[in-house]
Amino acid sequence: MKKRILVVESNPDILELISFVLNDAGYEVDLFSNEKKIFDHIVKFQPDAILLDIVQPTVQGTELCRQIKEAEGTSHIPVIVLSTHPHIKKVKEVCADEVIPKPFDIDGLVEIISEQLKSVS
Repeated sequence: MKKRILVVESNPDILELISFVLNDAGYEVDLFSNEKKIFDHIVKFQPDAILLDIVQPTVQGTELCRQIKEAEGTSHIPVIVLSTHPHIKKVKEVCADEVIPKPFDIDGLVEIISEQLKSVS
Protein backbone atom coordinates (compact mmCIF):
# COMPACT_ATOMS: atom_id res chain seq x y z
CA MET A 1 0.00 0.00 0.00
CA LYS A 2 1.30 3.43 -0.96
CA LYS A 3 2.24 5.84 1.82
CA ARG A 4 -0.03 8.89 1.84
CA ILE A 5 1.37 12.41 1.93
CA LEU A 6 -0.87 15.42 2.49
CA VAL A 7 0.62 18.63 1.07
CA VAL A 8 -0.49 22.15 2.02
CA GLU A 9 1.29 24.68 -0.21
CA SER A 10 0.02 28.12 -1.23
CA ASN A 11 2.19 28.47 -4.34
CA PRO A 12 0.50 26.54 -7.19
CA ASP A 13 3.78 25.99 -9.07
CA ILE A 14 5.47 24.49 -6.01
CA LEU A 15 2.34 22.43 -5.27
CA GLU A 16 2.43 21.01 -8.81
CA LEU A 17 6.17 20.27 -8.56
CA ILE A 18 5.80 18.50 -5.21
CA SER A 19 2.85 16.51 -6.56
CA PHE A 20 4.87 15.35 -9.56
CA VAL A 21 7.95 14.47 -7.49
CA LEU A 22 6.04 12.57 -4.79
CA ASN A 23 3.83 10.69 -7.27
CA ASP A 24 6.99 9.73 -9.18
CA ALA A 25 8.53 8.52 -5.89
CA GLY A 26 5.54 6.21 -5.37
CA TYR A 27 3.49 8.16 -2.82
CA GLU A 28 -0.24 8.83 -2.84
CA VAL A 29 -0.53 12.61 -2.68
CA ASP A 30 -3.40 14.75 -1.39
CA LEU A 31 -3.01 18.45 -2.32
CA PHE A 32 -4.34 21.63 -0.70
CA SER A 33 -3.57 25.25 -1.52
CA ASN A 34 -4.61 26.59 1.90
CA GLU A 35 -5.28 25.49 5.48
CA LYS A 36 -8.97 26.38 5.62
CA LYS A 37 -11.11 23.60 7.08
CA ILE A 38 -8.34 21.06 6.55
CA PHE A 39 -8.01 19.59 10.06
CA ASP A 40 -11.14 17.43 9.76
CA HIS A 41 -9.84 16.12 6.44
CA ILE A 42 -6.49 15.24 8.06
CA VAL A 43 -8.30 13.26 10.76
CA LYS A 44 -10.32 11.32 8.13
CA PHE A 45 -7.53 10.87 5.55
CA GLN A 46 -4.88 9.90 8.15
CA PRO A 47 -1.85 10.70 6.00
CA ASP A 48 1.46 9.05 6.77
CA ALA A 49 3.15 12.49 6.67
CA ILE A 50 2.22 16.13 6.10
CA LEU A 51 4.16 18.75 4.14
CA LEU A 52 3.05 22.12 5.44
CA ASP A 53 3.90 25.53 4.00
CA ILE A 54 4.29 28.06 6.83
CA VAL A 55 4.84 31.67 5.87
CA GLN A 56 5.60 33.04 9.35
CA PRO A 57 6.75 31.18 12.49
CA THR A 58 4.11 33.02 14.54
CA VAL A 59 1.25 31.75 16.69
CA GLN A 60 -1.13 32.21 13.75
CA GLY A 61 1.35 30.78 11.24
CA THR A 62 1.93 27.63 13.26
CA GLU A 63 -1.68 27.10 14.38
CA LEU A 64 -2.42 24.11 12.11
CA CYS A 65 0.96 22.53 12.86
CA ARG A 66 0.37 22.82 16.62
CA GLN A 67 -3.19 21.54 16.27
CA ILE A 68 -1.95 18.43 14.42
CA LYS A 69 0.74 17.71 17.01
CA GLU A 70 -1.56 18.29 20.01
CA ALA A 71 -4.57 16.24 18.87
CA GLU A 72 -4.70 12.64 20.03
CA GLY A 73 -5.70 11.26 16.60
CA THR A 74 -3.01 13.09 14.62
CA SER A 75 -0.05 13.69 16.96
CA HIS A 76 1.80 10.68 15.52
CA ILE A 77 1.83 12.09 11.97
CA PRO A 78 5.19 13.64 11.01
CA VAL A 79 4.83 17.30 10.01
CA ILE A 80 7.50 18.60 7.65
CA VAL A 81 7.41 22.38 7.31
CA LEU A 82 8.41 24.20 4.13
CA SER A 83 9.11 27.94 4.31
CA THR A 84 11.06 30.89 2.97
CA HIS A 85 11.13 32.65 6.36
CA PRO A 86 14.70 33.21 7.64
CA HIS A 87 13.81 32.08 11.18
CA ILE A 88 11.70 29.06 10.25
CA LYS A 89 13.92 26.74 12.32
CA LYS A 90 11.98 28.07 15.34
CA VAL A 91 8.97 26.08 14.10
CA LYS A 92 10.85 22.85 14.86
CA GLU A 93 10.91 23.89 18.50
CA VAL A 94 7.15 24.61 18.43
CA CYS A 95 5.63 21.75 16.45
CA ALA A 96 7.42 20.47 13.35
CA ASP A 97 9.24 17.17 13.08
CA GLU A 98 11.46 18.59 10.35
CA VAL A 99 11.95 21.94 8.61
CA ILE A 100 12.95 22.43 4.98
CA PRO A 101 13.88 25.94 3.86
CA LYS A 102 12.74 27.06 0.41
CA PRO A 103 14.09 26.81 -2.17
CA PHE A 104 14.58 23.12 -1.47
CA ASP A 105 16.48 20.32 -3.14
CA ILE A 106 14.02 17.81 -4.67
CA ASP A 107 16.10 14.76 -3.79
CA GLY A 108 16.59 16.13 -0.29
CA LEU A 109 12.83 16.60 0.10
CA VAL A 110 12.14 12.98 -0.87
CA GLU A 111 14.92 11.79 1.45
CA ILE A 112 13.57 13.74 4.43
CA ILE A 113 10.05 12.39 3.82
CA SER A 114 11.44 8.86 3.66
CA GLU A 115 13.38 9.38 6.92
CA GLN A 116 10.31 10.74 8.69
CA LEU A 117 8.19 7.81 7.49
CA LYS A 118 10.78 5.34 8.79
CA SER A 119 10.77 7.03 12.20
CA VAL A 120 7.04 6.32 12.68
CA SER A 121 6.91 2.85 11.13
